[in-house]
This record gives sequence, C-alpha cells and structure tokens, in this order.
Amino acid sequence: MTPEAPAKETARVEAFSDGVFAIAITLLVLEFRVPRLGHDASGAQLWSALRELWPSLVAFFGSFAAILIMWVSHHGLFRMVKLVDTPFLYANGFMLLMVTFVPFPTAVLAEYLGHPGERVAAAFYCFTFVLMSITFQLWWWTTTRRRLLYEHVAPQQVARIWRSYRRGFAVYVAATALSFWSAAVGLGLCVALWVYWARLSYRTEV
Repeated sequence: MTPEAPAKETARVEAFSDGVFAIAITLLVLEFRVPRLGHDASGAQLWSALRELWPSLVAFFGSFAAILIMWVSHHGLFRMVKLVDTPFLYANGFMLLMVTFVPFPTAVLAEYLGHPGERVAAAFYCFTFVLMSITFQLWWWTTTRRRLLYEHVAPQQVARIWRSYRRGFAVYVAATALSFWSAAVGLGLCVALWVYWARLSYRTEV
C-alpha cells in the first residue's frame, strides 16, 4: 500500500458520510407544507395559517442544529483517523443509518407538538438521540480498539471523548424519561446537550 492510499481511503469514507449528512439535513425541510387557503384568502388568514406552523419550525431548527453539530463533530473526529478497515466502515454506516432516520422523529414531533400527544412525540424524538449516541460510541470504540488513529492523538484526548459520550448518553436517557412528564423539559435538555457538543467540537482539533 502506498503512503497516499490510507489518506485516499479515509477521504472516500468521509466524502460518502458528508453526502449522507447533507441529504438528511435537506430532508428536514420537506416537513413544511404551503397553506392551501385559496387565492381569495386574506393576508390575515394566511398569517394565521403560517403562525400555526410553529411546531414545524421548532422541530426543523432543532434537528438542523443537531445534524449540523453531529457533522462538525464527525468531521473533527475524522481528522484523527489515519486508517479505515471493514469493521470501521460498518460502524460508520450504522451511525449514518441513524442520521438518515432523524427526519422521521422530527416530523412526528412537528405533528404533535402543542397537542395532547406531544410528550410521547418528544420522548420518541429524544430516544432517537439515545440510539444516535450508541452509534457514535460504537464508532469511537471501533476506531480506538482497532488502532486506526494517528499516533500523535493523546490518550488523554481519547479518554476525554469517551467521557463526553458517556455523559451525553446519560443526558439523552434522562431527556427521554423526562419527556413523558414534560415535553419542554425533555427537549430543553437535548438542546443544552447540543450546545455542549458544539463547544466540544472545537476541542477535537489535532
């Protein structure tokens, strides 16, 4: 294998992953539907119909931010990866599976937010990120277990990422449970965690 081959392989995997992230984040906008009021509807009626789209806006911006932060984190982590192998490819694919699933719980949340079923919808939404957390941990476990990182990646950095994933998993589980009591609390906990991930992404530079 030539020295350029490992870089070429990691670049292919990252390019494929970027495409999946891009598709998933684009699909979120399909939740919006233009109000069909007829051309004789007044401006007040249209404005009222647009205001009723607030659950879709909340779900859209939340999931857009979540996928964006996951992509930034994935990009930062990939800068530590020197080599890829078959188990890594499957772990990466499993993570991308959950990324592509995000638009569905987003649509469920948009449909039921502000209605009696909002707590179950919020719990379902938060639980999606519990599964997402598991896939990121599997990705990181595969990467570290199979020694695919660059030699200069410090053990302390590896350990710090492990700690952040475990804490994130616990927070997502708590958010899921709390959503059955209050959708706002559960979703708010998720948002707080995304802010944490956004800050952490700046610390993955190597």
